[in-house]
Amino acid sequence: MPGTPRKKASIAGPRRRKAEPEQKTAPAELDRMQGIICASLEDDKAEDILAIDLAGRASFADRMVLATGLADRQISAMATHLTEKLHEAGFKKILTEGANGTDWVLIDAGDIIVHLFKPEARNLYALEKMWGPDLDEPLGEAGG
Repeated sequence: MPGTPRKKASIAGPRRRKAEPEQKTAPAELDRMQGIICASLEDDKAEDILAIDLAGRASFADRMVLATGLADRQISAMATHLTEKLHEAGFKKILTEGANGTDWVLIDAGDIIVHLFKPEARNLYALEKMWGPDLDEPLGEAGG
């Protein structure tokens, strides 16, 4: 698998500044935000949309949404439309990284992180394998 564990951890999500107070979003608001995100991505013809629950597994977010776009322009448009729709719905402080024509755009919506990839980049970073529930080991199986 390409990359080191440290490199993979750094690409999985943004680091929060220590000065920022931790404000957890209510589950109903997370569901509403995730609905807006997924609907926006579907409207923009994103492929392979996947939502992953990170609650209790990651400090940077409670959920992660992954989607694939076929071209730089499509990915950039998806990011722009998504940011606009979240702002219209009252979600502020949306941060976007990599929206200037790359294979990967990260949108930090607070407790939900959105990754928009070209197919090759999505396969390379394999975040669904890194964060997927199949990697969680039941307590009874640890240590054999």
